Amino acid sequence: MSTNRWGIAVAGVLVQIALGAVYAWNVFRTPLAREFGWTNSEVSLTFTISIFMLGVASFLGGLWLSRTEPRTVATTGGLLYGVGVVLAGRSDHGLWWLYLTYGVIGGIGLGFAYTVSVAVLVKWFPDRRGLITGFAVGGFGAGALVTAPVATRLIQSVGVLPTFAYLGAAVLIVTVAGGFFMRNPPEDWRPAGWTPTASSVAQRAAHDYTVREALGTRQWWALWLMLFLNTSAGISVISQEAPLFQELAAMGAVTAAGLVGITSIGSAFGRVFWAWISDSIPRKATFVVMFVLQVLLFWILPGLASATLLTTIAFIILMGYGGGFGTMPALTADYFGSKNVGPIYGLMLTAWGFAGAFGPLLIADMRRASGSHRGALHVVAGVMLVSILLPLIVSLPRRTPGEEAVTMPGDTARRAA
Repeated sequence: MSTNRWGIAVAGVLVQIALGAVYAWNVFRTPLAREFGWTNSEVSLTFTISIFMLGVASFLGGLWLSRTEPRTVATTGGLLYGVGVVLAGRSDHGLWWLYLTYGVIGGIGLGFAYTVSVAVLVKWFPDRRGLITGFAVGGFGAGALVTAPVATRLIQSVGVLPTFAYLGAAVLIVTVAGGFFMRNPPEDWRPAGWTPTASSVAQRAAHDYTVREALGTRQWWALWLMLFLNTSAGISVISQEAPLFQELAAMGAVTAAGLVGITSIGSAFGRVFWAWISDSIPRKATFVVMFVLQVLLFWILPGLASATLLTTIAFIILMGYGGGFGTMPALTADYFGSKNVGPIYGLMLTAWGFAGAFGPLLIADMRRASGSHRGALHVVAGVMLVSILLPLIVSLPRRTPGEEAVTMPGDTARRAA
């Protein structure tokens, strides 16, 4: 049984890569605006709707996951996402149709499927929680690297609406096929020969929290806020990256767009890198390091004029953005147990949806108020400075006195320690 977990991991990563196609939305924006006379803002709202629905559906999918087989939720999510993208190919009906299909239907499918692979792999890899969730969500971050060039060529050859149909069919096949392999390990399963160390046991809950119990702790809200602030900072850069490069380095639009493609790799790489680091040092410390780095980098970014330095700094900032998604599922499982991590972390992903609206608005409003990106980026640096306090003060939640504990692998080691 232990060897099967790697096959499940591969399937989960493939599902995430297919879901990450949503990050290639930018390649559709200009062709859609040009063909139908919509504004870029109107077309971009589709992506915002999709990410918001992902956050909502992640929680609902997590609740459903606690009541049924993972493959059921995963394949349903893949089906909804694929169908939503295919139906977006009929957006000649109007902008509302694009919002409904790609935004609402596709976003719900994203949330269902995204939750499953994260929740399942956390259970199969208690010995490598950070690394395996990093690989899973790293696949999501890398999805655009695969999808964007393919979609661009299709748009050029067959047009923007038929591209939705081809892309939707492809992601449907991959997500449904990969979702079929999603299953939970047996109760109380652990990898052969693995025994958690006393230090790792001390950093993990000895009780499997329900959603209601988790929401009743200040720790859940602290983790939600950590994810919200980190995501807001990263999305603020993503939303303004091309004009930011043009303003600071006086480069052309084509050059700026090329550099954006390079820095986007940072998000995918950071999901794996920081999650891997979090298996070696406390995950709280991992967040502290990421936040401190971002404070420094956001502060110095507006003073740079070199394209090479701008690209490097933006790359590292987006590593921190991705690192939050890579590390938080494992930290959530550490604090609240792995049994109900699907709905607990799924509800936490609502922070992603809210940050998707807050981050771009924050930097846009600050830029208008200050007249340049300098003041706006310094405000974001201040936000990240405040964020450092959260991982410093949040601690492992303690079980309510008199509450019956659920026996978990490693509980004996905890009591002995």
